[in-house]
Amino acid sequence: MASDNHITRMMAGFRNCFKIPELSERIIFTLLVLGVCRLIAWVPIPGLDGVELQGYFDQLRTKQSQEGIGFMGMYSMFTGGAWERCSIGGLGIMPYISATIILQLMSPIIPRLSRLSREEGGRVKIMQIGRVMTMFLCLGQGYVMSLGWLNPESVLPGWTTGVVLASGGISYHLQTMMALTCGTLLLMWLGEQITERGIGNGVSLVIMIGIVADLPRALPMIWDMFGPNTPDDGHGMFEGIFLVILMLAVVAGVVAVTQAQRKVPVQHAQRAVGRKVYSGGSSFMPLRVNYSGVMPLIFAQAILMFPGMVLNGLGGSLDDANFLKDYVQTAATWFQPGHVFYYLTYAFMIMFFAYFWVATTFNEIEIADNLKKNGGYIPGIRPGKATSDFLHRTMSRITFAGASFLVIIALIPMLLGLWRNIPYQVTQFFGGTSILIAVGVTLDTMRQMESYLLMRHYDGFLRKGRVRGRF
Repeated sequence: MASDNHITRMMAGFRNCFKIPELSERIIFTLLVLGVCRLIAWVPIPGLDGVELQGYFDQLRTKQSQEGIGFMGMYSMFTGGAWERCSIGGLGIMPYISATIILQLMSPIIPRLSRLSREEGGRVKIMQIGRVMTMFLCLGQGYVMSLGWLNPESVLPGWTTGVVLASGGISYHLQTMMALTCGTLLLMWLGEQITERGIGNGVSLVIMIGIVADLPRALPMIWDMFGPNTPDDGHGMFEGIFLVILMLAVVAGVVAVTQAQRKVPVQHAQRAVGRKVYSGGSSFMPLRVNYSGVMPLIFAQAILMFPGMVLNGLGGSLDDANFLKDYVQTAATWFQPGHVFYYLTYAFMIMFFAYFWVATTFNEIEIADNLKKNGGYIPGIRPGKATSDFLHRTMSRITFAGASFLVIIALIPMLLGLWRNIPYQVTQFFGGTSILIAVGVTLDTMRQMESYLLMRHYDGFLRKGRVRGRF
């Protein structure tokens, strides 16, 4: 009965969203723009035949094997299948994410960027720099991708048909580079429009809609593998039930850790401002366990995709007589799922970016100074440097717990696929980046919708408390 009441209240909250004109317009605008993003994933690049490439991936999925898909299959997941269809959205939104990562890494090093991040209006200039950097990254990655389509066997083993319909001259490379660049820039612009005029974080929603779009293709595969008519290949209904329970446990764990907080008590002393006297009181400072949200996984995925793509394209461009070809192709396998180096690097990068995100966004010195100016202090901790040191130690400890959880969740689908020989298109819905992005973006979007409901004196989605977002 309690669960029925929660579901009824949730449905009533969604109905109330369309009773607020501004919120309903934002929701409809967001849905329409996301529909346009899905159309971009289906518009083919002139001169390329995506049917051949998609047929290759369908053949691998029929074999229920991860071998040969590698990082290209994961890249296709982030683009919502656009890469498989050779569409103008084949690069997806990942070059924009890569540009954001580069700017985040360069901000503490370059004084000019550091000053811009603190100045009024500086974030706008940084975003403009990120857009220009995205364009150059798209041109570079587009050229590498055009080389891969021109030399298919170097990118995916066993795929020799190719997708290039015309001759692979300079006009082919320029046309492919421009089409992929325009597709990514259009997706970036649409994501910014969602953030400004829609509901939720636009770039995150563009990534999520690409992941969720793969669900209709994964459901028949799940039924064929774990349904009642499953062939005798090691899978069965009981294993399917176990995986469903695992998926529910992972989703529950992701929601719990995403919203988990360390509440640091704060005591405010009585103070006088002019002729007004403000009474003291006690409150708490919420420090999120997963402070960085899903960003470490997105950053790690974006960076790991780039060297694999470059090495594959470079290996395909080298002649068979070149002695470097074998070394380049061997190095390319290190950056593909299934190699121990890939898993270790992936885990290390998740931990690194979790701490890096906290170091660049959580300023414990500024927080300690603000507490001291407003007459607040943490019981048992002296104001000033002692408070900043306490906050630094506390965030370091809870960040380690949150980053460790991200590593475990990220590796579940990969190790599960290798252990039980399950395609990545199925295991991605039992953990990993897909679940984290879907849950995190959903919570963040619901939080913004709930804020509109509460401002108009409507009930939220939950009977007790409020939905807390990722950031």
